[in-house]
Amino acid sequence: MTTQELPTLLTSRLRLRTVAEDDVAHVRDMYSRPEVTEFIGTADWVETTREQALSRIARYRAAAGTATGIWLIETLEQHRPAGFALLKPIPWSRHLTAPDDGTAPEPPQDLEIGWHLHPDTWGQGYATESARALLAHARRHRLDHLVAVTHRENLASQRVATRIGMTHRGITDRYYDTTCELFTIEL
Repeated sequence: MTTQELPTLLTSRLRLRTVAEDDVAHVRDMYSRPEVTEFIGTADWVETTREQALSRIARYRAAAGTATGIWLIETLEQHRPAGFALLKPIPWSRHLTAPDDGTAPEPPQDLEIGWHLHPDTWGQGYATESARALLAHARRHRLDHLVAVTHRENLASQRVATRIGMTHRGITDRYYDTTCELFTIEL
């Protein structure tokens, strides 16, 4: 299967590009840090091996679509990886997709905007800057709305969502089989 390359997105300080196997050290370092992974997903996990990092790169590359994907965030000045920006279909929780009686229709597909940043780059505005680049990209592709979900204690990501114009909708269990804070934006 051929992996589609994502379009490169530029801001004044950042380049958002397709992740490559050459980025394995960054992926391994970033996702082996508990301070990064504590708010991602519902299980305790920390990637530590090169094989796990390469598997993540393959999943990120496979997520590339016409308007969606997972971009590596890189600083323009130092060409240093800073993290990842996500614009992708968000998985619905099982209780919405597989009801006991099997009669519920398939829920509509929502698109998620998100960001995972390396701790060395926290507090520099890279999450907000890359998210704004994704919003502009989504508008160019005539997407109509996006959602963001955060762990209830991830106040930094909640501030990013608000900063880019998203509206806080409260607590939901609609996605990822967990309870999280929901933010939405109409484009």
